[in-house]
Amino acid sequence: MKDKIHPDFHPVCFVDVSSGTRFITRSTMKSKQVEKIDGVDHFIIVRDVTADSHPAYTGEKRFVDTAGRVEKFQKKFARRRG
Repeated sequence: MKDKIHPDFHPVCFVDVSSGTRFITRSTMKSKQVEKIDGVDHFIIVRDVTADSHPAYTGEKRFVDTAGRVEKFQKKFARRRG
């Protein structure tokens, strides 16, 4: 492989807000929040939805409409059609 063309990977911990599940991995992402896990500093990346809570992976059927996004889309689409 060529030197100096690949991004730097750092230890990170993705935290699912809704379930509290933590995924420890490596990523190019960074954050201001750092936590020591097993003696290694990990960047803490907080996410609203992950594979642990997304309905496509969990099989749950739920409707989440934050801030009226569905209505906003329907109004925008209705203007273009008619």
